[in-house]
Formats: sequence, C-alpha cells, structure tokens
Amino acid sequence: NSPSMRKIFSLIERVAQTTTNVLVTGESGTGKELVAKAIHSYSPRADKPFISINCAALPENLLESELFGHIKGSFTGAIKDKEGLFKAADSGTFFLDEVGETSPAIQVKLLRALEEKEITPVGGTKKILVDVRLIAATNSNLEQTVKDGKFRADLFYRLNVIQINLPTLRERKDDIPTLSNYFIKKYSQEFDLKEKSLAPETLQILCEYSWPGNVRELENTLERAIILAKGNTIYPEDLPAKIKEKNIAPPVSDTTPATPSLEEIE
Repeated sequence: NSPSMRKIFSLIERVAQTTTNVLVTGESGTGKELVAKAIHSYSPRADKPFISINCAALPENLLESELFGHIKGSFTGAIKDKEGLFKAADSGTFFLDEVGETSPAIQVKLLRALEEKEITPVGGTKKILVDVRLIAATNSNLEQTVKDGKFRADLFYRLNVIQINLPTLRERKDDIPTLSNYFIKKYSQEFDLKEKSLAPETLQILCEYSWPGNVRELENTLERAIILAKGNTIYPEDLPAKIKEKNIAPPVSDTTPATPSLEEIE
C-alpha cells in the first residue's frame, strides 16, 4: 500500500497494454520477476507464453543456445535441433533476468532480435521471425556498466524504453505488516497449519530490521518462523538471531562477490 508501490502498479497497468520493451531495476529480492509477470498478465498477450531465463546462470555458449536454439551438429553434444527460448516465447513475453551479465557476443544477437524481430540458431543460416515482448531486469547499475564499456549502449537504450525501478523493503517499511500477514497466511495454508499471528514485539523487530535481502528475505524469515513457532503466535525467539541484532547489513547487491552464493546470502 505504500505510495511508491502504488505508482508502480499504475505504471504496470499502463505499460502492459503496449508492446514496448521494459527494463526493471532494483536490488535482489525486490520482486523484479513478479513485475514482469504482472505486465504479462495485464497485457493482450496474457494467454500466450511467459518465458523467463536468468542470464547469469549459464556460461556464454549454453546461454546462446538456450536463447536462440541450435542446429544439430553445431557443437559437441548438439545431437538434434533445439528450439530456443525466443522461439518458445513467440507471440508472448520473454523475461531476461540479470541481462547485464551477458557477454558482448550475446548482446549483439539480442540487439538484432529486438531490432529485426528475427533470430538465427547457433550453427544455422536460416533466420526465424519472432514476435516477442521483451522485459529485462538487472540489480546492477546498467548505465554505469555502459560507461565502463561492458554493456552495449545501443542495446541499453533499446531495452530501457520504459524503466520501472523497484524500491527496497527498507524504503517502504509501512508495507512490512501487510506483506507479513500475506506470507503467514500463504505458508500456514501450504503447511496445513492453523493460521498464526505475530506478537506485537515480533512485528516491531521486523519493522526495525534493514532487510538487505528485501521481500525475499522477509518471506524466508516468516516461512522459517511458522515452522519453528510452537503455538499460534510467532515470538521473537522464532526469528533468526541476525534479525534481532538490529545490525545494518549491506544489501545483497552490494556484497562481494556481486553474485554471492546461497550460503553467503543466508
């Protein structure tokens, strides 16, 4: 219900009716993929495919194959033709998460796909026409990445037609009670438990914590608390120790390395 999120909801509804490319920015855990899914759901393409991929999760050669497909025999292990995700998302929406992690070679092909609305599979020569609404996301400063020469400026401007910047949870702490109630209800139903409630002192601790992992961290914290709480009320002792310490931890996106392991985030 925070004013910053209400503005974003309004922007989503307006942007959804177009085919304009959207760049969603924000720290890890703020809900960038949820925004992409919301845009798709409100759009005329809602009954068409919604395809997503995390560009940082795959090495360059595998990412290229996943995005654009490949022809049998184009590389070792390519035992048959494979349709890429761009083709799979044809007439629908394609969400590219962590687009800033792509290599220069991938960026060139992405730019061509956006400008010409066509792709060429790895090892192929025949162009394939695709009609895809592209939504990209990043938790890094893509403008600075462009200045550093690590991301193509022309691709950045092609992606950044409409930018939706998601606020951190610490910037909208008024939403913590609402989000907490939602997650408690969600996991109580999922675990087939009687719905639990937050003790006033527990809610106060949640509202005072800095939430470097944002909404995702809040969700994981409450899932844990629902499992550990012995009664129908969640008390401070059901929370992780670091939540109660009130130490201001750096945002996940500011930690070193830039893409920390799950263990480091926890």
